[in-house]
Amino acid sequence: MAAAGRGGGRRWMVVAPFLLVLLQLVGAASAAALPVVINTWAFRKAAETAWRVLQLGGSELDAVERGCSQCEIDQCDGSVGYGGSPDESGETTLDAMIMDGDTMEVGAVADLRHVKNAIGVARKVIEYTKHTLLVGESASLFAVRMGFPYEDLTTQKSLSMYSQWLNQSCQPNYWKNVVPDSSKSCGPYKRPEKVTCKEEQTTSRSVHNHDTIGMVVIGGSGTVASGTSTNGAVHKIPGRVGDSPIAGAGSYADSTAGGAAATGDGDIMMRFLPSYQAVEYMRMGTDPTVACQKVISRIQKHAPKFFGAVICANTNGSYGAACNKIPGFTQFHFMVSSPLLSQPTEHVVDCI
Repeated sequence: MAAAGRGGGRRWMVVAPFLLVLLQLVGAASAAALPVVINTWAFRKAAETAWRVLQLGGSELDAVERGCSQCEIDQCDGSVGYGGSPDESGETTLDAMIMDGDTMEVGAVADLRHVKNAIGVARKVIEYTKHTLLVGESASLFAVRMGFPYEDLTTQKSLSMYSQWLNQSCQPNYWKNVVPDSSKSCGPYKRPEKVTCKEEQTTSRSVHNHDTIGMVVIGGSGTVASGTSTNGAVHKIPGRVGDSPIAGAGSYADSTAGGAAATGDGDIMMRFLPSYQAVEYMRMGTDPTVACQKVISRIQKHAPKFFGAVICANTNGSYGAACNKIPGFTQFHFMVSSPLLSQPTEHVVDCI
């Protein structure tokens, strides 16, 4: 009996670690629940608004639209909505998109002028057109036809930002390889007769200029919707469009896999379609956190100093996020709402 007992003990020592791993996996799985709302940065009111829409019976698209619209109203960090991020002519313009993961329809607007509710206009692109993306003044005219008021997006704050920038010889800006020297003057710039390409400098985007709200909503039945809204890069060249209104770059939703959204230096990040790539990783069974990390690592190989982060959620309700570690940006804050949380809760991840 004693020998049998000792053998049983040895078997238990072998089996126990496997049981522990199994229990951990079961625990991780049980930690996921639907519905879930996840959004970039600590934009709490946006998270609360989206969650409330779901609790009152609204659709996933309704939740995304209302949540992002809340940030447009609140001018989240000055980087969403009117009165922020003036371009180099002093005007604030808006970019936004919304995506239905059931139908794969996308509505987007870019370089939108004189209309405050950019995400609302993007929703109307889905509902009333066969198009995906409308841009510039024509997008504004469409918005007015859809009943949105034509308003001035300039505020005293944005005018002050613009004036200060002019007084600093228009530094920083987004020009390169032009004359006069864009690092010392305001221009106007033109192409030199002989181009001498300089090594590209690190982005002039401040890590404190968050620049986007990105949101993913997954309903109780697994339906996925996503969206973004931003006023873009501060002092951008007029006409510039970043990643936010581009499907697969700013955000992506697919009800057979999950959703993702990106924030950061859109001029770099949009080249890699990070939101689409993250969703495809999740489709293959990759954990949302790992999917986000893999996307960030992919961009790092080409632009190690880029500023950016990605949020991910799958149709089981699991979620995660990742960011690129650079000076001044070592952690990323994002919001999560789910039945397992008593209220929308701020989460933090260490950048990689």
